[in-house]
Amino acid sequence: MARIVLGMACSHGPMLATPPELWSLRAGADRQNKQHWYRGRTWDYESLLAERAPGFGEHLTPEVKNAYYQRCQLALEEMADIFAAHRPDLVVILGNDQSEVFLDCLVPGFTVYTGDTIHNVPLTPEQMAALPPGIAIAEPSHCPEDGAQYPGAPESAATLVRSLVDQHFDVATSARMPGGEAQAGIPHAFGFIYRQIMRDDPPPSIPIFTNVGVGLNRPRLARCMAFGHALKKAIDDLPESMTVAVIASGGMTHFCIDEALDRQVLDALAAGDEQRLVEIPEAMLNGNTAELKSWYPLLAIMNDVGFSMRLLDYVPCYRTEAGTGNAMGFVVWKA
Repeated sequence: MARIVLGMACSHGPMLATPPELWSLRAGADRQNKQHWYRGRTWDYESLLAERAPGFGEHLTPEVKNAYYQRCQLALEEMADIFAAHRPDLVVILGNDQSEVFLDCLVPGFTVYTGDTIHNVPLTPEQMAALPPGIAIAEPSHCPEDGAQYPGAPESAATLVRSLVDQHFDVATSARMPGGEAQAGIPHAFGFIYRQIMRDDPPPSIPIFTNVGVGLNRPRLARCMAFGHALKKAIDDLPESMTVAVIASGGMTHFCIDEALDRQVLDALAAGDEQRLVEIPEAMLNGNTAELKSWYPLLAIMNDVGFSMRLLDYVPCYRTEAGTGNAMGFVVWKA
């Protein structure tokens, strides 16, 4: 039986790699957006601003934004240091794809990457030019200028797949990234972890994709939790001498910050309360906030190994008066 030594959950939003004085680059797009997901429905900006009056102006001063940014950088550094101190033999990364490599011709619910090499491919100038405002500046946070290649773990991935299928999770497999119009290599949810948490020097890893926000076949919250328990049993089938870390990438609420929902999630994580998490209405975790579904299987695994959670920091990084932005969470589980 392999030994799980570490669990982590980390936001990967572009504001983490954008100087705070430039957070307003996305504000114009926020004000034009007619479909902000908040509290289970969509809102246009003006309606959202009225709903959330008096607004969040106190979070938008240069001093506050800089303090938030510095807290995020300190949390990322601490996570990277913790990972380096444990240096596992294998990392399982739970993340998602946002129509970067899985297009509408094929969108699996769960996909295990089984390739021997993970390619982090920089965007072309044409792809960079097509990005929304405020996104291109953050590209270096998840992909080096010249790209990178990281070691996969095909034999370990095959072991996980066999066990998951035996447990009635009919996961898809992919030995290479399908590649789409937006991106050819590993998506940003994973690239961010390789760069910021593993400092571009990862041990062999297995990316696992959850379709959190595209199409009709999005796994529901209870299914994501059950997947975590099955994944823990699959990890048990790996060699006894192997040490394993499991990292979830994404979240927290964005691009409309809901601190109450974030605190509900964090409190449930700290208590190991799976039922409380799966009882959150599905509509509350819609839009980009659905990335939190990658945290659900991680909690199931951490409960099964008996690890306790430590919240390094929670930082609501606002960029408009209506409360748009990205709430950042940095969480660690250890024995």
